[in-house]
Amino acid sequence: MRRASILARKLWQLSWRDRVSLVEAIFWLALAALAIAVLPFAHLGRLALFPVCGQTPAHPRRLAETRRVRWAVVACARRVPWRAMCFEQGLAVQFMLRRRGIPSVLFYGAAPDDQHGLSAHVWVRDCGVDVIGGETASRYAVLANFPPQTGNASSQRVS
Repeated sequence: MRRASILARKLWQLSWRDRVSLVEAIFWLALAALAIAVLPFAHLGRLALFPVCGQTPAHPRRLAETRRVRWAVVACARRVPWRAMCFEQGLAVQFMLRRRGIPSVLFYGAAPDDQHGLSAHVWVRDCGVDVIGGETASRYAVLANFPPQTGNASSQRVS
């Protein structure tokens, strides 16, 4: 009970814009989890190709929106009662950025794993800048990216 009251107090200290971002992140995380549970991988790839809405914002606003989306998805992913790992987070970030006019790329990679044989990971980049999941992306070989990109995808991190 005490933890719930602390979370509620923190929520009310946020701006309306931040609260709306959190609700949106919960929605997209839930939709991503449902899609991953019921759809084949090929269909998930098509979801990640959602068209970009509107015009791409100017650089300072674009960076601020990207940071807000990352914050909202990471904060909600830790607290939702369902699985919200890198794949769910990546899809949610991709949906939210594209809705804001930010053309990001979702990467799907794999690497050898001593315990499980093969480990998969998803991360999202905007113009070569890691938005989410990029902390460990260098360990994985890229198997697919949505939308498909050509050339080298060097990375920086958004924090």
